[in-house]
Amino acid sequence: MKIKFANVSDAPLIHDLMIQAFMEYKDENPPSSALEETVQLISNALENGEEALIGFDKSEPVGMVRFRVKDEGLYFYRLSVIPEKQGQGIAKKILKSLEDYATKIGVTTILCKVRMTVPKNIKLYSSIGYSLYDEEVVHKPNGINIKVVSMKKLL
Repeated sequence: MKIKFANVSDAPLIHDLMIQAFMEYKDENPPSSALEETVQLISNALENGEEALIGFDKSEPVGMVRFRVKDEGLYFYRLSVIPEKQGQGIAKKILKSLEDYATKIGVTTILCKVRMTVPKNIKLYSSIGYSLYDEEVVHKPNGINIKVVSMKKLL
């Protein structure tokens, strides 16, 4: 598996991978806001400090993760693996590359937020050394509340 840093020109590919992966959450209440993101929003984010890694199986793009380096560490989000490739360790490989990058640039903490309604993701991150350190309720428009946990890994 090859993992490369994304360019702004990769925004359509990043969007496509994300939409494929997040479609499983379309019936959640509320659906993931990832499904509302556009190529233009991703492109703008990449132009303004967001970074991304894209994973390829041979030459086929199969997954990606978006991230930003902040004061408290490297914060990742929208980790996506296309449905037909899930369960094959691709997410773990992408996260390992992210951890290697963080170490290379001197960042010692990786952080993420996970919906409590998606225990498989909490289990995935826990299995590779992430621990829960906070719980909160995110208040969305229309009075919708989403329970999330914050997780982190010290490198």
